[in-house]
Amino acid sequence: MSTSPRFGSAAVEHAEAVLVEQYPRLVRLAYLTLPDTRGRHTRVLLAHKAVQRALPRTGTPAAPAPAGAGTADESGTHLTLVRSRVLRAALAPSGPAGGTWARIGRPPGPPFVWGLRLWPPAGGIDEAAQTLSGAPAPVRAAFVLHHLDDVTEDETVRLLGLAGAADPAGTVREALALPVAEELLRALRRPEFDASVVSARPTDLLRRRRRARAGWAGLATLAVTLTVLSVRGPSPEPDPGPAAGPAPSGALDPARLQRVPSDAWSDTARVDFTAWPARGGRTGDRDLLARALRTWAAPGTTRVSAAPGTTAEPPPRPPQLLYAGDVDGRTLVLLRDGDRVVRYGEVGTASGGRTLDITRTDDSGVTTAAALTLSRAPGGASARYLLAPWIAAAATRDLTRAGDAARPLAFAADGVTAPAAVPPAGARADGAPCASWPVIELTSSTRIVEKHSFVLTDLGGLSPVHLTYTPLPDGSAAAPARQPREATGPEARAAWAPQACRLGELRPGAYRAVNVWDFAAAQLPDGAGRAVWSCTRASGWAGPGDATVRLRLEAGTPQDVTRARSTAACGRFGQHLLAGFRWRSPAGRWYLLAAGSRHVTGITATGAVRAGSSDRTLAAPWPGPDGAVSLTGILAGGGTVTALDGAGGGRD
Repeated sequence: MSTSPRFGSAAVEHAEAVLVEQYPRLVRLAYLTLPDTRGRHTRVLLAHKAVQRALPRTGTPAAPAPAGAGTADESGTHLTLVRSRVLRAALAPSGPAGGTWARIGRPPGPPFVWGLRLWPPAGGIDEAAQTLSGAPAPVRAAFVLHHLDDVTEDETVRLLGLAGAADPAGTVREALALPVAEELLRALRRPEFDASVVSARPTDLLRRRRRARAGWAGLATLAVTLTVLSVRGPSPEPDPGPAAGPAPSGALDPARLQRVPSDAWSDTARVDFTAWPARGGRTGDRDLLARALRTWAAPGTTRVSAAPGTTAEPPPRPPQLLYAGDVDGRTLVLLRDGDRVVRYGEVGTASGGRTLDITRTDDSGVTTAAALTLSRAPGGASARYLLAPWIAAAATRDLTRAGDAARPLAFAADGVTAPAAVPPAGARADGAPCASWPVIELTSSTRIVEKHSFVLTDLGGLSPVHLTYTPLPDGSAAAPARQPREATGPEARAAWAPQACRLGELRPGAYRAVNVWDFAAAQLPDGAGRAVWSCTRASGWAGPGDATVRLRLEAGTPQDVTRARSTAACGRFGQHLLAGFRWRSPAGRWYLLAAGSRHVTGITATGAVRAGSSDRTLAAPWPGPDGAVSLTGILAGGGTVTALDGAGGGRD
C-alpha cells in the first residue's frame, strides 16, 4: 500500500528558507485575499499569522510536485506547500483567527500587539484591495497569484484546489476577466514596496491610561473590600479620580512642526509643497496647532473627508506647517505629511464645529502644488485659495467660452485669494451644457520659470485640478509625439470649451490633472463637416486614470465614443490608441466611424461591418441592425492595437 510523501526535518528546513525568502509576497497574497471588512489593522495581523503558521511540521504530507518537475529541485514543491497553506488559512470562513479566538474576540496570535494600530505601507496595496473588494476571496487570490506572483494559470488552478477552493478553474477564469490597471501592478511590483513592512501608531493613549488606572483601582478596591468585608461588611468603591492626558510629544508636538524659510522656493530644484513656507496670522498659536494635531490623531466626532485612496492615519513624524489663520469667520490650519495635505477647520474651539479634509499630493510640482482650496462660501458659489509662494499673478476665466478674457484675481501677501467663482458641487454631472465653468489661470514667478501660465479648476476637493491640452499630430508617424501643453492658448481653449461641462462627472479629490488629446481628424460622410477625435484623460494621484474618447463636431455637443476606467490609455504609457462607434449622419444613414493615433497606418473592421482603411481614420456604411464590430489597427513600427473598451483595453 502506497503512502503520500511526508516532510522530514531537512525538508522542513528547506521550506523555512523558501518561506523567509518569499515572505513579502506571501504576506501580500494573504492580505489581498482576506476580506477588507476586517479593516487594515486586523488584516495585517491575520496576513502575518497566516504566513508564519504556514511552515509545515515534520511529518506534514507534501503537496504533489508540479507536473514535469524533477526531484533535484525541491524549491517548487516547498513553495507550493507554503502557498497552499497560506491560501487555506486566508480562505477559511472565519479567517485564520477562526475558532475560539474569533468567538471570544481576542486578537490573533502570534503575532499580536497591544496599544498599536498597524497598516501596510503606501505603494498600491490598498488601491489593489479596493479594486478587488467586490470579488470573492478565491478570485482575489487567483488575481494575486497570476498577475503579481507570475504563477501560470494551470498552477494557479492547482494551488486553489490544494487550498480547498470550490471550482478552481472557474475561479481563475473569473480572475483573468477582472480589469487590470498596469500602473497599479507596476506599483505593487516595485522593489521598494515590501508588503511585510508595516507602519505603527499608538491607539487612544488617554483611553488606555484611564482603563489602566481603572483596572488597578478596581484591583485595589477589591482587595480592600474583601479585607473590610471580613470585619465590618461592605463599603462604597472609592473614586480613582480623573486621569491626566499625556504631554504633547513627537509628531503631535506643535513646537516640532516643520517650518520652511519664506524664500526657500526660489533656491531649490524641487518646487512643490516641500517649498511652501508657513503663512497666516496664527502660525504662532500653539493652542490652535495642538488642537489641529490632536484632532488629526484622534478625530472622534469630527467630520473627516479623505480623497479616494488616501489614508486618514495620523502623521508618523512632525508634519510641515503650511498655513494657520482666520478666513471668513473660520479658523484653518494646513499641514503636509509626505504625500498628504490636511486641512483642519474650526468655528470657535468647540469640537462640534471641527472638520478634517485630507488630499493626496503624490509627485506634485509647479502646477499641481500651485494652490489649495482654503475655504468655500456657504452654498459653494465661490472659494478662496491659498496660492504657492512662486505664483506672481492670478486671474479667472470661463472655460466654456474660448474667447473669454482673463479677469485679474487679487491675493494677499500671505497667498490668500479674494473669493473666486467656482462650479457648484456636482454641476452638470450628466455632461449637458452648463451656463459657465469658472477656472483660475496662474502665472509663475520669473524667478523659477519665464512666461509660464497654467489653468486649474475646482472640482470640489482640497487640491484644484491641472488642465492641459495636446494638439493634433503633425501628420507623419515619424514626427515626434506632441506633448501636453498648458490650456492657455487659443487652440487649447477652443478644444476645452465644448466639453468643459463634462468635468462635473469627475469625483472630487480623485484626480490631479485632466488632459484633452486631439489624436485624429477627418471629414465626415454625407457632408457633416470636419470632426476631431479627442481623448480626455483624468489622471489620478495614485497613477491609474480614466479615459473618454469623444468625437468633436464643428457645431454641437461632443459625442461620447467609449470610455475606460483605471487605464493607461491616452497617457504617457498608453500612446497607441484606436476607437470607433456607430454614428448616424444628418441624412439619417448609419456609419462605422473609427480613428487611431499617429502610429496607426491602417484599420480593419470585422463583424457587423467588414471594411478596411489604409489611413488613421475609417468611415464605412453600417448595414442592417446594430451588431458587434471588432477593430484592429496596424502600427507603423509593427504590431497591432485593438479598440479601447470599457475595461481599459486597447493595448498593443
